Amino acid sequence: MSLNTFGHLFRFTTWGESHGPAIGCTVDGCPPGVALTEADIQPWLDRRKPGTSKFTTQRREADEVRILSGVFEGVTTGTPIQLMIENTDQRSKDYGDIARAFRPGHADITYHLKYGVRDYRGGGRSSARETASRVAAGGVARAVLAKLVPGLKITGYMVQMGSRGIDRGRFDAAEIERNPFWCPDPVAAADWAGYLDELRLAHNSVGAVIEVVAEGVPPGLGAPLYGKLDADLASAMMSINAVKGVEIGEGMASAALTGVENADEIRMGPEGPLFLTNHAGGILGGISTGQPVVCRFAVKPTSSILTPRATVNSAGEEVDLVTKGRHDPCVGIRAVPVGEAMMALVILDHLLLDRGQTGGARGVIG
Repeated sequence: MSLNTFGHLFRFTTWGESHGPAIGCTVDGCPPGVALTEADIQPWLDRRKPGTSKFTTQRREADEVRILSGVFEGVTTGTPIQLMIENTDQRSKDYGDIARAFRPGHADITYHLKYGVRDYRGGGRSSARETASRVAAGGVARAVLAKLVPGLKITGYMVQMGSRGIDRGRFDAAEIERNPFWCPDPVAAADWAGYLDELRLAHNSVGAVIEVVAEGVPPGLGAPLYGKLDADLASAMMSINAVKGVEIGEGMASAALTGVENADEIRMGPEGPLFLTNHAGGILGGISTGQPVVCRFAVKPTSSILTPRATVNSAGEEVDLVTKGRHDPCVGIRAVPVGEAMMALVILDHLLLDRGQTGGARGVIG
């Protein structure tokens, strides 16, 4: 069992390989009666697709999504929604050299050790190409959330490239869509452009940190122990290709805080309890507080680089390998729309779980 399905009530199963004829997903558990067409999903895929700037892989894919089932006369039917995205710009010949050798930093060697067989073309199933299917599923989730929680907003952006972070004093949400890095700091974005150009010319790559914030999340989503909202968010983000760390709210930095500094104090506001800070990232005891849910994840440097790296082949011979092909010098750039999609999928799943258990009822304060 390879566990290609994610979610509890709102579930999606991805399928396909990087250089196969198509990739896609099956979304199950979608409520009926939600308006949905390809045009509702396509804009999210357009934000993730390759070749959008010189700082991403130059593989050219239209990433046009087709809805094959689960929608009738423009609305969801409550049955499985099948989404398909054709692969049109595969260049499998670039991967001939790695048919027997294992790329350092990639899943090549672990796939071989586990299955004894692997699709070496672009990484096959382990390729970041799979994330297009997640973004398509996230597009369905966003359509449902727009109907059930109209005020909910999900925004992702890059806060760090390599060791170079943003200045939160210059944070401008309007800047996120204005540069190729989804960066809210225009000064940092300009610096990153020159930095990444240098790395590309040096046949190198770099990692990044992405922050995803969900505003307007209702309080009460999640469960105290094994159904924690933050646990499922961590699982969702960690499942994204190349992600090596996830944190909620202050995350790792909370270990350096005192109890006085970390506790989010509460006062009564005109519409109920009001938290004075949000160190918890909108989640306490696994349950949403009603504050913005804040999640960050770290993406490692792209392992496919033109600099020779030491490895072995399937015969056990030591070789030096250069990974040819078209690759992202900073895979974190295209991870931003993927993180947004995973946030939408988890929140919708927990919204439906909460409605199933509590019917949406809430405790009263004041």
